[in-house]
Amino acid sequence: MNAIALLDYAGVAVFAATGALAASRKQLDIIGFLFLAGVTGVGGGTVRDVILNVPVFWVLDHTYVLVCAAVGVLVFFTAHRLESRYRVLLWLDAIGMSAYAALGAYKGLAATGSPVAAIVMGMLTATFGGILRDLLAGEPSVLLRPEIYVTAALAGAAVFTAADLAGMHEAVSSVLAFSIAFAVRGGALRFGWSFPTYKGRPGRRPEDIP
Repeated sequence: MNAIALLDYAGVAVFAATGALAASRKQLDIIGFLFLAGVTGVGGGTVRDVILNVPVFWVLDHTYVLVCAAVGVLVFFTAHRLESRYRVLLWLDAIGMSAYAALGAYKGLAATGSPVAAIVMGMLTATFGGILRDLLAGEPSVLLRPEIYVTAALAGAAVFTAADLAGMHEAVSSVLAFSIAFAVRGGALRFGWSFPTYKGRPGRRPEDIP
């Protein structure tokens, strides 16, 4: 198994685990676990492939769906052993996001040859599954947390694209991209790194607008 295929399966499995952990926090049944694991695991890659107008990866290879199902069942029987499921969810999300930033950039570059498209596809692949998970599970969105998130995916995708265009082997490019994305997101989770927020007048509630 080459580095890209390894990133693909790892990203799906880790994101599926975060979806199943979100299901455990909401005390859903086994079907809820399978659903959230599946949607989170393949969501970002599905949107990427639809936009790129290429065959959707899990339709071509059903192994990805089986991986999501297996992870969902595993988490259903083991989640109660974790002291803080939300903290584990955030760190697993960081791992999955880092893997998918590189993978999405690789697939975007392969499909279009455009560095800009590659970076956008890396960022989208890395973040969309987590957004769907939080939306469906009613969890606070990772995008609305104060720490850096999308920027980490952007950095990983940009590093992969630059390394690939520089002629580096895809395995080296993948490791570099994963390491940068995880360092940025991990640092944000550990040390609270964030950008300055908007300090102007807050928006009014719809009912307050004449």
